[in-house]
Amino acid sequence: MADISEIEEELVLINSEMDALEVQIQELLEKQQALQKRRLQLSKKIKKLSEDDEAGSSTAPGASVEDWNKKDFPWSQKVDERLKDVFKLHSFRPLQLQAINVTMAGKDLFLIMPTGGGKSLCYELPAICSTGFTLVICPLISLMEDQLMVLEQLNIPSTMVNSNSTKEHVKWVHDEMLNKSSKLKLLYVTPEKIAKSKVFMSKLEKAYQAGCLTRIAVDEVHCCSQWGHDFRPDYKSLGILKRQFPNVPLIGLTATATNDILEDVKKILCVPKGLTFTASFNRPNLFYEIRQKPASFEGCIEDMVRIINGRYKGKSGIIYCFSQKDTEQVTMSLQKLGISAGCYHANMEATMKSKVHKDWSLNIIKVVVATVAFGMGIDKADVRFVFHQSLSKSMENYYQESGRAGRDDLKADCILYYGFMDIFRQSSMVVMENVGQQKLYEIVEYCQDSRRCRREQIAQHFDEVWESTKCDKMCDNCNSEASPEKIDITGYCLDLVKILKNAEQLDEKLTPLKLIEAWNGKGPSKLRLTSVMPPNLSRNEMEDVIVHLLLQNYLKEEFSFTAFATISYLKAAPKANLLSSNKHVVSMYLRTRTSKMKSPAAEVPEIKGTKQKDCGNKRPAAKTVTSSKKSKLSKAKTLIVD
Repeated sequence: MADISEIEEELVLINSEMDALEVQIQELLEKQQALQKRRLQLSKKIKKLSEDDEAGSSTAPGASVEDWNKKDFPWSQKVDERLKDVFKLHSFRPLQLQAINVTMAGKDLFLIMPTGGGKSLCYELPAICSTGFTLVICPLISLMEDQLMVLEQLNIPSTMVNSNSTKEHVKWVHDEMLNKSSKLKLLYVTPEKIAKSKVFMSKLEKAYQAGCLTRIAVDEVHCCSQWGHDFRPDYKSLGILKRQFPNVPLIGLTATATNDILEDVKKILCVPKGLTFTASFNRPNLFYEIRQKPASFEGCIEDMVRIINGRYKGKSGIIYCFSQKDTEQVTMSLQKLGISAGCYHANMEATMKSKVHKDWSLNIIKVVVATVAFGMGIDKADVRFVFHQSLSKSMENYYQESGRAGRDDLKADCILYYGFMDIFRQSSMVVMENVGQQKLYEIVEYCQDSRRCRREQIAQHFDEVWESTKCDKMCDNCNSEASPEKIDITGYCLDLVKILKNAEQLDEKLTPLKLIEAWNGKGPSKLRLTSVMPPNLSRNEMEDVIVHLLLQNYLKEEFSFTAFATISYLKAAPKANLLSSNKHVVSMYLRTRTSKMKSPAAEVPEIKGTKQKDCGNKRPAAKTVTSSKKSKLSKAKTLIVD
């Protein structure tokens, strides 16, 4: 019997050692993946820098930015005169002159420039300095209307053709396209027109043969790539333009293309060797802030109204919402509280959308409450604030939408109201997209990270190197005096995994809200575990722990599709098996706010937002990883991602 006992003991030791090895293997694999990802990023940067060096060498004349930063081209005098006389501008913004020179020279160009950097001038000014007309492809009618309003004020002959155009107008446009003496300079169409109208393509072919088609501008060119954040199927058909009209220069413009997406776009548009100019992502006049979203809809509205009536009294702004229903509810609530606001979404009648857009542009109404149907390329200089009443679906979307603010280079605020349930509202919408969930988690991580400079995070996303010291306290993190503190949340992680595995054994599915209920010892009795004590955390902190575990792959989302909705449920992910080892630690950062942060863009002291109440539940406090014991979990605090 003694021999059997010894064998059993040895077997237990072996099993324990194997478990420990499995943990180490998993951790090493994760580290390997992280290093491989970083190696790939660095390799791409080296490749890009090498290409830039080659482009600037004598073997590739005209390929570098410096080669085009001149005013001694045959068209330079005309460009300078029209800039001042027509556009009433006296100087160019970064990369505008270079981009204009490239397209005037008849070369293909991809221009990546931040929202508000002046991309539209890079094809509008060349259009009035050239014979014939420039074809501009835009994804949204609101964008075309916005640009046409500006062009009309500047007396630049331009028009658009879309599904709402009358037969008479379409016939007139077709005639102008073939008329060498026509004054028409800019013709705006949607990509659907290129993809689906054989008549229009026939007219373009004739205009090309007649020498009337001078240039093609593809705005929001990132929409070509199915790996991008805003893929539109009809954009994929735009490759026909370069095949059919090879001698017409193409300029593709965007604010939100990573290097990988840009390479994909070049293949789709059949422009493999086009020049690429990239401006810095940074908009130094914008203050970026993430706010904890109040628990109630009314609380969020009240917070926005207090800010608007305070620092933004009489100023223009945009509020982005998740859905059409949300835009209508927010608009009505703002109007009841005395805010001059208008609603804008895709299902409104075209005449009503145009009216709201025009009234806002003319300052008849001060705030537009909109879905993403309103925004790309909107050219209003004095937008002092952009609020996101709900989470954007990607970093690209957020960067582009927030970039509507401060185009006059004066200080403006970009405030995102970050709420737990908004994550799962968005995930149920993007689950069918190629990289929808991945891109959603990227912006969730951005919201969760309260340590790093917001600009540093944006730069990293868009493959740009950035030093946080350059932020000049123009984001909530750099402007905060709070200090981070790392805590051990392994116990909380174990409790959540126990609850989820128990639910799975009972053939139950837990939504994020039901998981929090069960963690708090509420909900159906069969889901409550006596071994799991309610946590000594506020409701916001509980939500942050769950999000952290989701981002770190200890938890995962699964979806159920019904006839009316897509429902997100949470389950334990394979990585949760690492918790079986006593050596495995899960940690995240905690920070006690010692002072109230104030936006430098504020004209009055920041107005205190609506607070959520602490749930008041108790459990043993989480262990602090750092040596400092000054901060207690009973104080008000914010958890942030490691």
